[in-house]
Amino acid sequence: MNKQHKVLIANRGEIAVRIIQACIKLGLDFVCVHTAEDACSGHVALARELGGERSLYRISSYHDANELLSVADHAGATAVHPGYGFFAEDFRFARRVTERERPLIFLGPSWRVIRDLGDKINTKRLARSLGVPTVPGSDRPIYDELEAEKIARSLFDFQMQQGIARPLVLVKASAGGGGMGIEEVYDIDMFRQVYRRIRNYAMRQFKDEGVLIEQRIKDFNHLEVQVLSDRTGRHPVHFGTRNCSIQSTGRQKRLEVAPGFDPSSIKYDFDAAALLDEIVMHSLNMARKVGYDSVGTWEWIVTRDGHPFLMEVNTRIQVENGVSAAISRVKGKEVDLIAEQIRTGLGEPLGYTQDDITFHGVGVEYRIIAEDPDNGFAPWVGDIDRFSWDEREWCRVHTHVPPASPEKPYTIPTEFDPNLALAIIWGKDLAEVSANGLAFLDTLRLEGHDGKGEALKSNVEFLKKKTERMLRF
Repeated sequence: MNKQHKVLIANRGEIAVRIIQACIKLGLDFVCVHTAEDACSGHVALARELGGERSLYRISSYHDANELLSVADHAGATAVHPGYGFFAEDFRFARRVTERERPLIFLGPSWRVIRDLGDKINTKRLARSLGVPTVPGSDRPIYDELEAEKIARSLFDFQMQQGIARPLVLVKASAGGGGMGIEEVYDIDMFRQVYRRIRNYAMRQFKDEGVLIEQRIKDFNHLEVQVLSDRTGRHPVHFGTRNCSIQSTGRQKRLEVAPGFDPSSIKYDFDAAALLDEIVMHSLNMARKVGYDSVGTWEWIVTRDGHPFLMEVNTRIQVENGVSAAISRVKGKEVDLIAEQIRTGLGEPLGYTQDDITFHGVGVEYRIIAEDPDNGFAPWVGDIDRFSWDEREWCRVHTHVPPASPEKPYTIPTEFDPNLALAIIWGKDLAEVSANGLAFLDTLRLEGHDGKGEALKSNVEFLKKKTERMLRF
């Protein structure tokens, strides 16, 4: 790998910290950006410590592509890492980065892959062509109200035939994402009203009024397959499965476990080991078909009776990449998926096959967030006065929150989600990782106050309660 590369980290917070660390591990130079609101963020402090002031640029917005590329040119960057969120799955940005007058390397999939797999309709069609199970429903945007109602009626009838007491149809903007533009319909008589509302919302938000009609599957587990390939796209490998079923009321993940099921200690109503093998096989088949050339995640839902359905493909590094890395070894050594994404993204061959990857134990990732789970997970706003934990060999914490004290608190920027840290816990089995996780949460020191002097609210107690339910339906 050419060590003369310099990586522009076009993101903030925890993921920016981890990209910096990966660059240092690979011997690469880097440049970071930050807004005024993030001046006290840990990613800024780390960049200054490891790269000096020359590695830092203040910008007005992480959403401004012109500003980011101006920084890249001024700093002499040769590659851009988008992290997650912002421009990570924007194929137009990826195309612009690689096809401009001074081209850069986009450290993610090629823009064509992002475009093709970022389209839910195209992904569903591709999946069905390969025999990959997908959620019953339309495989193209529906613009005609009568056609939409016909599809909805067929889905209600299908569910009634399956013995589902209260059938449910999902109406969602085909161009949406992240849970935006989605409504549920229990009554066919209400369908037209909901369809019109989602169509109008889609037009306002995404400039495309196409709508998808799908069966709503309520009783399921949310599983993921972690995939990686080099730029050839010919020999993708997987780093196991994850279970991300423990979420907030807004369908935002809060706790992730790898692997996705644990048939060694939990009895399921289906062959869980065979199910995991099946979704891995389907994910790799799709990756090979499209020539997938970076890190990515295939997201699945699995019903209580063991039927898997592909939901979507996330063409980026995910927040929970570290929990997959925690249980994986490549030729007996620990793996850093962010470093692997960068290394292969800069043109290095993968250098190993699936046979070189082994799995050990169980990993859990806790997303520690300043929020109120008892009030709809409402974000909490205020100052962090204390945030520390006991160092353990089975625990890694990734955070952008700098050391805080009552004399020098850290103010959570209101412009962003109040995510504080990711804690990744390992254990030799489910029982041990659960005990380790509870020990971590019990000894975590997290204190703060808001403008009224009231104590910080967090999801720590919520995570404790949910630890006992990991990998279960």
